[in-house]
Amino acid sequence: MLRWSVLLLCLLLPCSEQQYLEKAKRIMETTPVIDGHNDLPWQLLTRFNNRLGLPESNLTQLNGTHTNIPKLNTGHVGGQFWSVYVPCKTQNKDAVKRTLEQIDVVHRMCQLYPETFACVVDSAGIEVAFRNKKVASLIGVEGGHSIDSSLGVLRTFYQLGVRYMTLTHSCNTPWADNWLVDTEEESPVHHGLSSFGKTVVEEMNRLGMIVDLAHVSVDTMKMVLNISKAPVIFSHSSAYGLCPHRRNVPDDVLRMVAAKEGLVMVNFYNDYVTCRDKANLTDVANHMDYVKKVAGSQFVGFGGDYDGVTRLPTGLEDVSTYPALVAELLRRNWTEQEVRAALADNLLRVFRKVEEVKASLQGTAPLEEPIALEELSGECRTSYGYSDTSGAGPVPLLPAALVLALPLLSTLLS
Repeated sequence: MLRWSVLLLCLLLPCSEQQYLEKAKRIMETTPVIDGHNDLPWQLLTRFNNRLGLPESNLTQLNGTHTNIPKLNTGHVGGQFWSVYVPCKTQNKDAVKRTLEQIDVVHRMCQLYPETFACVVDSAGIEVAFRNKKVASLIGVEGGHSIDSSLGVLRTFYQLGVRYMTLTHSCNTPWADNWLVDTEEESPVHHGLSSFGKTVVEEMNRLGMIVDLAHVSVDTMKMVLNISKAPVIFSHSSAYGLCPHRRNVPDDVLRMVAAKEGLVMVNFYNDYVTCRDKANLTDVANHMDYVKKVAGSQFVGFGGDYDGVTRLPTGLEDVSTYPALVAELLRRNWTEQEVRAALADNLLRVFRKVEEVKASLQGTAPLEEPIALEELSGECRTSYGYSDTSGAGPVPLLPAALVLALPLLSTLLS
């Protein structure tokens, strides 16, 4: 009765900070937050070499991280895309193996803590987890280098529960450009996607895997938004209009996301929020307001990037603090419907549409055309299946000038 009296008073009089927080928690009891990106699995690798049975890696009392089970409960986290990130330096080496190990960690989290985590693979699974008061645990591959330019690996990851893939991390793949090409640090290679990159997006649509555009170049963003049959997401990116960092989303792309009915899940990393070392909770709320203004309230969400960043805003120090951010949005006159949309409903809408596109493509054969061998690099790569049937090593490539001269030579000799 007291709670309802407080809420009624909130409608009649300006609410105190505590009243906004109470309302936020009430909303989140039935619509908990689905966060787009958390790097706890990376912390489990670097701190414990993925040994979840160690006393110090117990997630009920894990120290020194942004994420543990008590913090998730306090933060009303109801869904989490766990990043199975492996660094760019694994590209052309052991990226696939390392990614498989991180996928395994997420599955073992669900097995070790079934009272807290439920590994799910679809929108319906998220809703079941909500009803059971568990954290719906989904897997996101952070960087296309993890598939080693293989459609077969992409499909295998899907079978193992991966439901989004970020097309690049902070490095180009042989088929997509990353955000650094929009800076002076790197030059464009593909000006978006190569032909094989377009095939990757097409196969993700067929599988029902969400395309994530965090970390990619602006050309890549626009090309994907133009060719994808399904909505796409930015799992952890903020607004370029407020902080002109190239990891953020420009206004014209925000409008394209809205037209595609996709989603921008706002990142909390200080450098992407204020373009400085320091930030606070209100700065993150500014980004959510900005995406709402430019794209619409249906296209904004939460992508904290917890345990993957070194600097976080004051007031958003760990995953327990989501209600404080929701309270700030309510203070800024976000409606309850808008808040629920940002918390979970927008992501669920995107996921359902991705599933609809998958259903519409049932009966479509898997795409099989491999990437051209000459587009790959790496000394440890064999060439089985390509023209060198011995598979002993890369096929020797003819110089381009000689390739162009061969037809003329053939004419002269005939």
